[in-house]
Amino acid sequence: MSTPIHRTSTRQSAAVPTSARHREGGSRTGGTSARPLEHSLLEMQSRVGNRATTAMVQRVRDTERGNAAENGGASPEAKKNYRDRIAALLDRFKKNLEPIDTFIKGFQTPTNAAFTQQAAVAANESLKHSAAASGTSAASGNLLTEAAGTVVSGMDAYKNMKDAKKHETGADHHKAKKKAKTKGADTVIGAAGSGSYSAAIAKEVTKIQKTADAAVASEASGIASAAIGTIKGVRSAFRIGGAASKYKQIKKLGDPHLVQAGALARLNESREQANWAAAEAYVALDSYWKHEGPGRLELVSEAIDAAWEAMAEARDAGEKLQHAENDVEKLSKVQEYAKKKQLTKIGKEAAGGGGESVKAAAGVVTAVAAGTAGLASNPVGWGLAGAGAGLVLGVTMYKALRAATKRYEEVHHPERWAPQGETPAEAASRTESLKHALKFWKKVSMGERQAMAREIYALAAGPDISRNTTAEMRESARSLLIALKSGPDKHKLEPDAWAETLNDPAKKSGWIAEIAEQLASG
Repeated sequence: MSTPIHRTSTRQSAAVPTSARHREGGSRTGGTSARPLEHSLLEMQSRVGNRATTAMVQRVRDTERGNAAENGGASPEAKKNYRDRIAALLDRFKKNLEPIDTFIKGFQTPTNAAFTQQAAVAANESLKHSAAASGTSAASGNLLTEAAGTVVSGMDAYKNMKDAKKHETGADHHKAKKKAKTKGADTVIGAAGSGSYSAAIAKEVTKIQKTADAAVASEASGIASAAIGTIKGVRSAFRIGGAASKYKQIKKLGDPHLVQAGALARLNESREQANWAAAEAYVALDSYWKHEGPGRLELVSEAIDAAWEAMAEARDAGEKLQHAENDVEKLSKVQEYAKKKQLTKIGKEAAGGGGESVKAAAGVVTAVAAGTAGLASNPVGWGLAGAGAGLVLGVTMYKALRAATKRYEEVHHPERWAPQGETPAEAASRTESLKHALKFWKKVSMGERQAMAREIYALAAGPDISRNTTAEMRESARSLLIALKSGPDKHKLEPDAWAETLNDPAKKSGWIAEIAEQLASG
């Protein structure tokens, strides 16, 4: 995967001095000279992209050599996980490339499009040449990131397909099956995206070399870009539909305070009756103390036992009511969180999908302009490209900032989302927390979503796990699971068998992971 970068870098290093010679020649002859600022920016973009990518490739190579040295004397059993190690290495490689890819998509590519349009208007061959060199660098960086992501997605899809077959039913089966479908789609889209970036490289190379088929290459690149943008836009539309469906199903469950009002009223009535019974028992005890007849001590002893029993029942009734009221608050909180997650997903997919659709429109304009001389200087193409890139960049930056914030809180405030009953880890310093927040390749393992998943599981779990949860509350929590698409049909189980998995402590971790996944997806 490092070979294309090397070739791209060679062409760019040759292209930029050529542009400089054009500038010098133009200035001597009094012809049209390119602005030094424009050429400097394009040259900087090319060099920054190539150097950063090359450094990233070398870093991953060094990591791979270090791992190979460490595992040189490993046992055959340890070497069986080579596919997982390769997948993890490629995944980290891709995530290390993503900041560069974000810079390219959000800044370098639309800037190149603007300079290309300006060069067409001014008939400035020198500027056009420099923009093409920078465009080659941009497309090469995009291709490397996309290709790495495609391979990782393909390996993840294969692994999850095997896991889905291994776990024929239950939460682990559903989670693996869904992830296999998602990663399979990512693989297909990634392969198409790699083809689109390859076409973009071919387009820019034809501009650099001034070949006769430059218009054909531009048209093909525009069509490929439009196709992949349309595919991503359609996929976002389906995801929006899935998130909207979940939101509606959760909303149908109603406010837990109203749904559980009858159950709470019955518990409160039981508590009041138990309190009255305790009061009557103490009145009887007082009367027996005052009794002077035979058998007084025996009657007092029985009255004391009755009073203690009545008090215990009153205390239990009060605790049941308090526990039920707390469960109602928890269920209300997790339902609101689940709805918020779906609305957030709709917003992100709408912005990201809209950006891809705008980029698709820019590809159409590029394809048309390539075959129509009158549209060659039309600013619509690069304007659309810039708008689409801005939307996609905004969503990417939002996701990155949110993830960094969660990583920071994970280690700086470990007590905030720690599992109930467990001693939280020691809080890291602000400096160490900031360092952890910048590790963009790491996923959050102790965040709000995981804490909400544990809350939902605790409410929905069987009586052997959540003994104090009322049957009505348990039923409501399980209705939430069904609304989150984690019901019996999704797990290929009958309702009774599905309920049994919720009462099995061995399946607790699988259920929590399943719920956390469903909270995040549409």
